[in-house]
Amino acid sequence: MDNYRAHVLVCCGTGCTSSSSMKIMEKFNEVIAEKGLANEIKVVKTGCFGLCAAGPIVVIYPEGTMYYRCTPEDVEELVNEHLINGNEVERLKNAGGSTDPKNFYAKQQRVALRNCGRINPEDINEYIAYDGYQALGKVLTEKMDPDAVIQSIIDSGLRGRGGGGFPTGLKWKFASGNRGQGITKYVCCNADEGDPGAFMDRSILEGDPHSVIEAMAIAGYCIDAHQGYVYVRAEYPIAVQRLQLAIDQAKEMGLLGKNIFGSGFDFDLDIRLGAGAFVCGEETALMRSIEGKRGNPTPRPPFPAIKGLFGKPTILNNVETYANIPQIILKGADWFASMGTEKSKGTKVFALGGKVNNVGLLEIPMGTTVREIVFDIGGGIPNGKAFKAVQTGGPSGGCIPASLLDTPIDYDNLVAVGSMMGSGGMIIMDEDTCMVDIAKFFLEFTVDESCGKCSPCRIGTKRMYEILSRITDGTGTLDDIQALEDVAVALKNGSLCALGQTAANPILSTLKHFREEYVEHVVDKKCRCGVCKNLLAFSIDKDKCVGCGMCAKACPASAITRTDYIAPGKKLAAFEIDSSKCVKCGACMGTCKLKAIVKQ
Repeated sequence: MDNYRAHVLVCCGTGCTSSSSMKIMEKFNEVIAEKGLANEIKVVKTGCFGLCAAGPIVVIYPEGTMYYRCTPEDVEELVNEHLINGNEVERLKNAGGSTDPKNFYAKQQRVALRNCGRINPEDINEYIAYDGYQALGKVLTEKMDPDAVIQSIIDSGLRGRGGGGFPTGLKWKFASGNRGQGITKYVCCNADEGDPGAFMDRSILEGDPHSVIEAMAIAGYCIDAHQGYVYVRAEYPIAVQRLQLAIDQAKEMGLLGKNIFGSGFDFDLDIRLGAGAFVCGEETALMRSIEGKRGNPTPRPPFPAIKGLFGKPTILNNVETYANIPQIILKGADWFASMGTEKSKGTKVFALGGKVNNVGLLEIPMGTTVREIVFDIGGGIPNGKAFKAVQTGGPSGGCIPASLLDTPIDYDNLVAVGSMMGSGGMIIMDEDTCMVDIAKFFLEFTVDESCGKCSPCRIGTKRMYEILSRITDGTGTLDDIQALEDVAVALKNGSLCALGQTAANPILSTLKHFREEYVEHVVDKKCRCGVCKNLLAFSIDKDKCVGCGMCAKACPASAITRTDYIAPGKKLAAFEIDSSKCVKCGACMGTCKLKAIVKQ
């Protein structure tokens, strides 16, 4: 094996790749080769480091120095100063703005993300160097009792990280019966991840695909299954490419396929691509899609552990859930259970986005409060704005207001406040966010993504969207608010699958915590945040107006005309806006340097 005096790690997850990190990597290789250092310095492609707000990120070892917001133009300086002269480049150690890398990482505890940003996901040897496949080797070579392995997963307290929170070990136990009787069984991985703003599973597949492969093989051993499928959306090309490469490498090394570790156990794995249907994140719809059928949910029972893929016993977990399994096998159930809360053990990965300084991927122990995530890890709200709410669980979740900032994050606490864990999307909203508009935004998504199989979801989501449209357009009534709540409750109680059962959460939670905004929209015909276009009104403060006419030139509707009024101390007559002609585009505000135009 080659020895290098330095390693240059370049984040090549989707976020940094979109910001030219591959060009940065190419430039490093080019400059290092030009200076005759190719035998001394190795450039390594990695997955996501987590702090997406400061990407592209480069880390140089052995010092472990992190450089932020790098560009190809910075490479020459990094090579000359750091790698040749031994001097750190201070200007690139500043993440910029309000982003503080130390605070971002201080409270994190990485289990599922342990290898992301640390290894080259396209080299199986690097995964093996960090204890990769040792858990599978332990289970197979020591011929561990499958029931004992399942019991250790139960004892660890690991619950499904895809949103439902069902105990992982218990799910495996339900599918583990009738071993050795020739009954075909399947192990499936949900890598569909359709929530807007969620990128946890994608990042794990991009940064550490072998952890999922290893865990699925262990699951196959536990329930006596010999075939697995990873269902991943085709919109994740980097994840798909690296996962397929990892599968090929594992097969080549005998870690997938026939007689793994000489144990007599066979397990194979294939990828199935999804076409982006949100409903295919539901387990029965996902399995129908793998079978080549339309991705519609089916009634339960029977549950997939009894009758799943192709009518055979099947277990399905998401990417993050599987990523925890090898560590539980190696370090023990008690180690995992020592983290988190009484009913929610371990850690949870979140994709932090929206109105927050430190946008990125993080992993924290269960029980960490919303306040710690938003203000300590997330670095607070940009531009000095006030925190208003956080949406967890994507379109299926709810909005948690500022009054509940000290809520510890776990499965039960989030449900208690009207939200849910979901797969881990976390969208932060500031004082300028209209909560009625947010509810409408998420409902529009579920209307489009409903498969239409059951009437409550097919009809109910459409009716709720129509009511919300009336409210945001200024034609809603108080009766509409009550009707909205009634339909939401009916939808929650009557839908076939989790998509419909949770589609009302954004509405019910915003009605609970921000009802006064709904009332303002229908009674006062006012959107306090100035978001709902039909409720906006633009006016000109004539005493501030200097009569320059820039606003009139910018108006596409010719709604701004000069008046006869000349303000004290001004030379030209002021302008005014004809509200009947105004299209409320806001172009006038963008041109007025004196801020004489007011949005109400």
